[in-house]
Parts: sequence; C-alpha cells; structure tokens
Amino acid sequence: MDTPTIIDGTRRQPLESLPRELVEALRSGEFHHALRQAIAYRGLSLARLRAHLGLRGVQIGQSTLSYWQRGLRQPEVPKALPAVRALESVLQLPADALVVLIGPRTTRARGHQMAASFHDIRSGDMGSIVDQLLAELGAYPSSNRYNADLEMLSVHDTITFDAAHRQVALHTRLVCRARRHGPDRYVTVYNGDPGCDIGDVELVTDEGCRVGRIRRNAEAETMATELLFDRKLAEGEIHVFCFGVHDDSGAASPGYFRMLRDQCSSYLVQLKFALGALPARCTRQFRTRDDAVPVESEELPCDMGGVTSGFFSDAGPGLAGIEVEWE
Repeated sequence: MDTPTIIDGTRRQPLESLPRELVEALRSGEFHHALRQAIAYRGLSLARLRAHLGLRGVQIGQSTLSYWQRGLRQPEVPKALPAVRALESVLQLPADALVVLIGPRTTRARGHQMAASFHDIRSGDMGSIVDQLLAELGAYPSSNRYNADLEMLSVHDTITFDAAHRQVALHTRLVCRARRHGPDRYVTVYNGDPGCDIGDVELVTDEGCRVGRIRRNAEAETMATELLFDRKLAEGEIHVFCFGVHDDSGAASPGYFRMLRDQCSSYLVQLKFALGALPARCTRQFRTRDDAVPVESEELPCDMGGVTSGFFSDAGPGLAGIEVEWE
C-alpha cells in the first residue's frame, strides 16, 4: 500500500472534505480555476508554493505558476505531469485531481487566448485608472479585447535620457500581424515618471499610423492614445508602425518597463544616456507584476556611446525592461 504523502505534517485530504467551491472546480471546472481555488484555500503564496515544489525536486518558475493559475498558459502533456502531480501533493489534493483537468495538449492559437488585464499586472489603483481611460476611448477594457486582434511579433523601444537623468524621449517601432480581418487601430498607454506633467506630454507618429483620440489622467501621470491605421488590416497581414513620446517633465528616471499583456515574440529595449551622466547600474528585469520579485534579472553594460540594451524572447504577460540606478 502506498504511504500517503505528507506536507507540513498533513495528509492528503479526500475530496468530500474540501470546500464546496473547490470540489466543484475539481469536478467540472477548468485547470486554472481549480488550481487558483486550491492555492487560495491553502493560503500559499506563489513563492512558498514554488519552494515546496523545489523540495520535491520540481523546479518551476514563479511566472509559470502565475500563468497556470490565471489560465494564460496550460501545462503541457506529458512534460508537465510531474509538476502537476507535485502540485496535488503540496496542495493536499487527491491523486490525479488536477491531472484529469489538463487532458491532452491542444493546438490553440495564441491569439485566441485571453490577454492579461492591467489589474493582473499593475498593483494599486493604476489598473482602474487605465481601464477608465480605455473605456473613454471605447476600448472595452473589462473584456480585455483592446488590441486583441493584433499579435505583437516585434517591439523595439528606444528611450533617451538627458544630463539630469530624466527620460526625455521614447521612440517605439512595432511589427504586428492581424489575427482576423478588420483591426484599424492600436491603443497605447504611457505612464510618466514621478513628477511628470501629463498635460504637456506630446505623442507624435512616424510611419504606419496617425494620432486619434487622447485621454489623460493628471493625478496618475497616465495617458491613453489611439493610433489609427490608414485602412483595415486583412487577416494575417503584417503591419509596421512607429510613434514617439516627448516628455521632459519628470524627475530622475528609475528606468523603463513595458507592460506586455500578451506574449511578444521579440522585445528589444535600449536606453541612451548622456555621456557625462551615465548610470551606476542597469539591470534587465522581467516581472509578472509591478510589485513582484523579478523572475529574470541580469546586469547590463553600457557601451562607449552610452547605450545599454535588453532583449526578451517570447516574453509576457508581465513587465519587461531595464531598471536604472544613479550615482
């Protein structure tokens, strides 16, 4: 007879002893919903859950656990079976309670998955503020449908800093593909550095788009802008567009991070510093939320021209960018 798995001195619990909501999720719900309910019931943080898995020889990223419980990714069968069985043990669930919910791997297009919301990635009131701005643009933030018909293939951000360590210019080039027929705009959100006067921030377009409606929130130092294309894109069509933001009103910048609500195949961020005012340290980081510990962290050099570059492949959802420390 197999010995029951013990975690923190507690045996696995039979299904009938679990809360009704968790039982229903395990019997008829989706994997991510059942996992989220089980984690909440046990009162474990993702960091603590990851540590328990490590004790069982299962090494898994905190970001992956976050994606699984939010339904942004699905465990791959059969590769992820040991990790899912370990989760059942840590969460004191009956054997195969989670395994039966993942089933065989299906080929579902990335564009058909629900993107993360601002509330998933931003802490505090910022998510609600951004949602309000997007609603004013008719972007239906509650459904997460804004920009959903565009798959981001490549994003390149270049940020310029002045001698006072302020972020004074942002230039963005995006390469996207239409997931279906009809998208004719992209909505971008800009968050200024502390002290920013969002009323004076200027957004200008280069190729592939023009400025539409703009909504600002001065208290949150945030601006949402429509970038309009010249035509509706056909399904599968590749479109390249560029825009820039001019803002020299903030204080010394802590760096730059782009919010990736969906997975982006290629993201390059470059910071250009004044040669007489180089930073003490630049660190490439990826976080699942703005208040989370980085799941990726790498110190970056500055070249002779005062430029540092951070590259991310298949990144998101989350925040990707470069943290800056000044002397």
